[in-house]
Amino acid sequence: MEDSLVEYGSRRVIITITAILCALLEIVDTTIVNVAMNDMKGSLGVSLTDIAWVVTAYAIANVIVVPMTSWLSQQFGRRNYFAVSIIIFTIASFLCGNATTMWEIILFRFIQGLGGGALLVTSQTIITESYPMAKRGVAQAIYGMGVIVGPTLGPPLGGYIVDHYSWPFIFYINIPIGILATVLTFMFVKSPKYSEKTSFRKVDFLGIALLAIAVGSLQYVLEHGQQDDWFQNSTIVTLSIASVFGFICFVWRELVYSNPIVNLRVLKDSNLAIGTILSFILGFGLYGSTFIIPIYTQSILGWTATDAGMLLVPSSIMTAFMMPLIARLLQRGVEPKYLVATGFLVFFIYSFWAHNVLTPDTGAEHFFWPLVIRGVGLGLLFVPITTLSLSSLQRKQIGEGAAFTGMMRQLGGSFGIALITTFISRWTINHRLNLVSHLETTAPEVQARVAGLQQGFIAKGFAPNEALNKAYQLLDMSVTKQATVLTYMDIFMFLGILFLICIPFILFFIKKGAGKVDISAAH
Repeated sequence: MEDSLVEYGSRRVIITITAILCALLEIVDTTIVNVAMNDMKGSLGVSLTDIAWVVTAYAIANVIVVPMTSWLSQQFGRRNYFAVSIIIFTIASFLCGNATTMWEIILFRFIQGLGGGALLVTSQTIITESYPMAKRGVAQAIYGMGVIVGPTLGPPLGGYIVDHYSWPFIFYINIPIGILATVLTFMFVKSPKYSEKTSFRKVDFLGIALLAIAVGSLQYVLEHGQQDDWFQNSTIVTLSIASVFGFICFVWRELVYSNPIVNLRVLKDSNLAIGTILSFILGFGLYGSTFIIPIYTQSILGWTATDAGMLLVPSSIMTAFMMPLIARLLQRGVEPKYLVATGFLVFFIYSFWAHNVLTPDTGAEHFFWPLVIRGVGLGLLFVPITTLSLSSLQRKQIGEGAAFTGMMRQLGGSFGIALITTFISRWTINHRLNLVSHLETTAPEVQARVAGLQQGFIAKGFAPNEALNKAYQLLDMSVTKQATVLTYMDIFMFLGILFLICIPFILFFIKKGAGKVDISAAH
């Protein structure tokens, strides 16, 4: 009976804290590296393209291991698998901090990702099963706080550590938390009784290989597509083909093999099938907007990494505030689909508002309210989507369902970031060409601007000819900056419209009563 895993009182509190700590460890590590990449490339003596592999290796390992977590839990026992994953993650963190070459840190980040992928999904399953059915919404709210706050915590924490210490400490910070989480896991976390284990001879090694090829190739294409000029690059083309064929062969293998590594049949549950699609869109919005704002504030407005990261904190606080309220609404019988539709509408309002406040000198005060609105939107989306996805699953299916939603959220984020980086480079060029075509160098106001700039440089001691060149360079830079601002405005509008389009589908396709919490189970 699944209720044997339900905990009460202080045990449940400790298990919940342990699981949240582990989820936070894994998610913070996904984004904390972004702000340290400049320092890392300097001390390792490599280019920015090379050091980007530190992010890619972690993401690829994550996406490969997430769908396998349910199967691995059954093989080794959930508690053992969870604890070993924390230990792998912690040791790899120490090795990352001590790495002296690029290949070392890429290898250790990959190993860290293999440990980390398990933490996210298994912690969700542990929290879900520790609460009775009627409190599943509360369980998802608590887990959701970690998942939503994590990506936001990464940049300011990373910025602070890099500004005040040195980059290895972004990895060392994991070690005491990892040790504490391991001890708590062995003391408090229970393993469900699994009826069957797969003997070594029957392990689906072909399934594992096909999964690694399919999602590993896809993750590489998404991370490196833009900088390698997409399908003009032979590696990208080869890996795209490998990914498509890998997925087709993987699906076929899992459906015909007697002991599949990933149980695809669980997707017959219509709530889970819809939930995985919504998780993908949530990942797209969550990671896409978390990615775009620090880049905008640092590259256009010239903020520090710490300031850029701190800007997102009010949004996270708002989300954390919303989570228990949403959980209470679900407990009172409000249908998840109405909350999700409202969440998408709120996200559209946030995107539209952000589109309207962007200028080359937008201040923190202009971003504050749109980001608070974003926090409300994420609160409305995360808990209902996860509750809907797992609402009609039992026992080990919960772990399998959580693995699908986790993987799709991760892939949604990767798709979002890949699409946004492509748009930034393509649309900026188009806007720049458009602005330049309307810029008449002979126009009186342009001439007056250039003359004013030239006089400024002459006053600083430059020769007239040199001052004129510098004036034109400054004009050129301001055109490029304006083109970039227009691009970011377009991206916010694009994200907003994407969310708006989803609303009718949510209301139409999610059946009445789907994912609704059974209140009678509470008594």
